[in-house]
Amino acid sequence: MKLFKCQHCGQTLFFENTLCEKCGHKLGYLPDLGEMSAVEPDGANWIALANKSPESRYRFCANWELQGCNWMVPLEGDSPLCLACQHNQTIPDLSNADFHGRWQNLEAAKRRLMYSVLKLNLPRPTPGSGDPEPLVFDFLADPPDPSAPKVMTGHDNGLITISLTEADDAEREALRAQMNEPYRTLLGHFRHEVGHYYWDKLVRDRNDLEACRAIFGDDTQDYGQAIQRHYNEGAPPDWQNSFVSSYATMHPWEDFAETWAHYLHIVDTLEMASAFGISIAPDAMDVETEIDFDPHKVRRVETLIDAWLPLTYAVNSLNRAMGLQDLYPFVLSPPVITKLGYIHKIVHTPAGTTG
Repeated sequence: MKLFKCQHCGQTLFFENTLCEKCGHKLGYLPDLGEMSAVEPDGANWIALANKSPESRYRFCANWELQGCNWMVPLEGDSPLCLACQHNQTIPDLSNADFHGRWQNLEAAKRRLMYSVLKLNLPRPTPGSGDPEPLVFDFLADPPDPSAPKVMTGHDNGLITISLTEADDAEREALRAQMNEPYRTLLGHFRHEVGHYYWDKLVRDRNDLEACRAIFGDDTQDYGQAIQRHYNEGAPPDWQNSFVSSYATMHPWEDFAETWAHYLHIVDTLEMASAFGISIAPDAMDVETEIDFDPHKVRRVETLIDAWLPLTYAVNSLNRAMGLQDLYPFVLSPPVITKLGYIHKIVHTPAGTTG
């Protein structure tokens, strides 16, 4: 993620902003330009100051009126929904104020995910595209009957389901503690589940299974049995030597999805660090980095890792100084870095290429 500036007054803006607090201009994100823009009304439409073309006009995503989106749609676009919201299939009953608030949290996390998807130029077919496996989201509440099965967050052939329970900070933190997880966030769920989707698109559909299996293991092993074994026995005691998380040990599909999520964590956070001009060179440690590059465009994964490790040492130390848990409570062993290298490779493999 990067920082933005108001085109009218120069105020620093953040990705979630909807109003410039300095000059009062409404704000909208232009996914076609990758810019947050101050906007001015032009009848029923809007002039985006970030777009230098005098003829360009925009409208807000239809979910803007529901306080669920701050992205914009070019006036000539076919859909009333923005590039992120076009992937929604089901949203909760917004007449329920609690559901509405949780849905807003879900949409905020989804927009950050879609920012990365767009920046990395990943395939993102919509339900109306004709693609047999479009990228689709269901945001579902548990049924009112407490004895009925609860909504499970997961992925199934392009459909990503996120439980509204995960959008409640207190409930999600309780689940994190109950499951003994070092990290559990809404954005993390999105990044993990979309990893399953891109296994389909970038590994299976590009016939790269052999190369993937050489790194992550045999994905043909029974998934149901793997789940049962994981919850019965837990992760192997030495899992940190080869996996980014204990959950990744369950099955090669989960290993891939967890590694994919961490790749997106790294790229997005490094871009934010670059936007702040962060450089790290502590006298007490033999590590240093100056994050002055676009992490979406680097050729070698080692460039990302060489910047990421010193940054995590710094931010974890800052969190500890505030009495908080580590911001990034993970260890990247050499085998995990190899897995991240595979993710980097397939992300930057041109569309249409097969293994």
